[in-house]
This record gives sequence, C-alpha cells and structure tokens, in this order.
Amino acid sequence: MQSQTQLNQSTHTNHSAITRSISSGSWMLIIGIILIGANLRAPLTSVGPLVQTLRDELHLSNTFAGMITTMPLIAFALLSPFAARIARKFGMATTLLAALLVLVVGIGVRSSSDYAITLFIGTILLGLAIAICNVLLPSLIKQNFSRQTGLMTGIYSVSMNLFGAIASGVSVPFAKSLGFGWKGALGIWAILAFVCVLLWLPQMRSKDLQATAAVNANQEHQVSLWKSPLAWKVTLFMGMQSMMFYVILTWFPSIIVEKGIEASSAGYMMSIMQMLMLPFTFIVPIIAGKMKDQRMLVVLTFVLFSAGLLGVWFGGSALLMVWMASLGIGCGFAFSLVMMFFSLRTRSMHEAAELSGMAQSAGYLMAAVGPPLFGFLHDVTHNWTIPLLILVAASIVFLIAGLGAGRNCYIGKGKVETR
Repeated sequence: MQSQTQLNQSTHTNHSAITRSISSGSWMLIIGIILIGANLRAPLTSVGPLVQTLRDELHLSNTFAGMITTMPLIAFALLSPFAARIARKFGMATTLLAALLVLVVGIGVRSSSDYAITLFIGTILLGLAIAICNVLLPSLIKQNFSRQTGLMTGIYSVSMNLFGAIASGVSVPFAKSLGFGWKGALGIWAILAFVCVLLWLPQMRSKDLQATAAVNANQEHQVSLWKSPLAWKVTLFMGMQSMMFYVILTWFPSIIVEKGIEASSAGYMMSIMQMLMLPFTFIVPIIAGKMKDQRMLVVLTFVLFSAGLLGVWFGGSALLMVWMASLGIGCGFAFSLVMMFFSLRTRSMHEAAELSGMAQSAGYLMAAVGPPLFGFLHDVTHNWTIPLLILVAASIVFLIAGLGAGRNCYIGKGKVETR
C-alpha cells in the first residue's frame, strides 16, 4: 500500500515536472516567435524615410530608389515556395536559426559601404532571410498553438508592426540628429537580429521543432495548391495588400513632403500610421478566428483603404493624418486577415506552410512591381495622380479576391472543400 502511494506520488511529481517543462518551453517558444516577428519589418520600414537621402547620396533615380524596397519582395517571391521544403529537410528550429544569421549578415552588408552594390546585395540577403521566417511562422503557430491561432497570430503581428513603426519613426533622427548617417540608421537593426539569434538558440534543443517537418514530409498525400481557385484567391489577396503596403511605405513619405510637410515630420507620420495598425493586428485575428466567414472584414478593409487613398489623392495637408490613419488601420486589417487565411483555409500545418509559401511567393512577386512602377510613373508624369490611380485599382482587385478568400471553406487536394 505504501509502495503504491509512493508510486502515485512519484508519478504525480514527474507529471508536474513535465508540465512545468512544457510550460517553460512554450514560453520560450512564444518569446522566440515575438522576437522573430520584431525582425520581419524593421529592416524594411527603416528605408522609406531615408529614400531621398539614399537617392541623393548614391545618385539613384526614383526607379532604382524604388528597387531598394522591391528587391526584398523579389527575394520573398523566389525563396518562399522552397521554405517549407527546407524546413522539412533540416528542421524548423535549424532553418529559422540559419535565416536569422543570414539576416544579421544582410543588414551588416547593406550598411558596410557607400557603394550602391553593397546596399543591394545586403538588401537581397536580408530579403531571403525574412522570406523564410515569413513562410514558416504561420505554420509554426498552427502546429504548436492550434487552439490559440488567432491570439498568437495577433501577438506576433503586433511585434512585427510595432518594431516596423519604430524603425520608420527613428530612421531620420538616427541618420541626421544623432549623426549616424544612413548607414548607421539602417545598420543598427543588426543588433536586434543578433539578440534574436541568441534567444532562439534554446529552441535548437526542441525535438518537436526539429522533427515536425520530417513528420509532415511523410504525409501520404501532397496538396496541389497551384490548381486550387481558393489558393489563388488567397494569393491575389496577399499580393494586392502587400503591393499597397510597400508602395505606401516607400513613396508616401515623398508624397507627404510634396504636400508641404518636413521630412522628419513625414517620418513620424508614417510611424504613427504603423502604430495605429497595432491594436488591429492584435484584435482582427482573434475576431476572424471566431467567425466562420470573414467577408465582412474584407469589405471593411476595402472601405478603409479607399477612404485613405482618395483622401491623400484629393485632400490637402490639413486632414492628411486622418487619411494616413485610415490607411494604417486598413493595412492592419489586411495583413491580419491574410495571415489568418493561411490557417483558416487549411487543415494541417503542412498545408498551412504550403499555402503560405505559394501566397507569399506569387503575392510578393505582384507586390514587387509596385514601388518601382510607382517611381517610374512619377518620373514620367511628374505627379502622383496616375500612381495613386493604380493603387485605387489594386484595392478593387483586393476586394474581389478577398470576398473569395473569406468564404467558409477549406483547400483540399486540388479542389475547394466546404467546411
């Protein structure tokens, strides 16, 4: 009897220890996800307010200046389809660690000299690194936090957009007021990436993160997403929201300056715009996760985009912050919805990773056209009317694709299956 009691106590003690270990591991994973999210926007958003400085000091045309933002998008498009396969081969934790190391190197190379070539090489490297993280995080969340997908998507989205907003706001002060120059203002984000590397290292001991991909690789059936109409609607939705966001990020500081606002104030305005995204990138995934059909949220996002674009187009400087706020909230809605679609429209972690890879590949390829086209049209027409008209058209395509992507259904093996 005593032996049985001791056995029960021992079992209870072991169970408690395992529970504490799982809890501790989960918290470390959550911290790791938050820190990775913090590195997915800041290296990119820090460029927008400094585009004019880069253009002048490196003697770039508007078209080539737009390429600074476009090159990461091209990197996203090229590598995203292979991210899930790389993770299946080497393990999730190892793949993410390697991506973070490349990110540190890319940021360093980008700020290493006064030559445009190193700027572009570093930009490509950090784009490849961010592409891996972009694709794998939604599937990582679906695998480890299946019952809290909306909450965890909201948490890492807030981290991503918070640091993106901070980067936009501090770039000009770092470069000019603190005397760092554009190289220091862009290079300082390597510190954040390096801290993320150090705090991600404990995940290398996680057998689940290293074995997850291998388990999914042995699935009996592979999903043919490229033949799925629903997958293409999610992809088009991703592409249009990305194109609008990166065009706004790259060129709206210049548009604001042309409306009589100082460059530093334009940077702060962009920062505030992104700050306004934060509560919505947290709340919208939770709301979307509880809804069977997300089409109402898509329509609301379209209204926000349209109001912001038309306000900037036709309005003066007095209400400029109102229109930028509308755009910021719209961007928060759009990004949150597409991240949730990767989970809501799929049945497994493997499908989520494949859909994420497809949507981010083709979607970012569409988005990559935006900033240089915007700059080229401005160079040709010497005004922003035609470029802004292109964005209005993109918002309409965004609405049509979103109404399809927001339907209550799953992506099956090359077909759409209703829930």
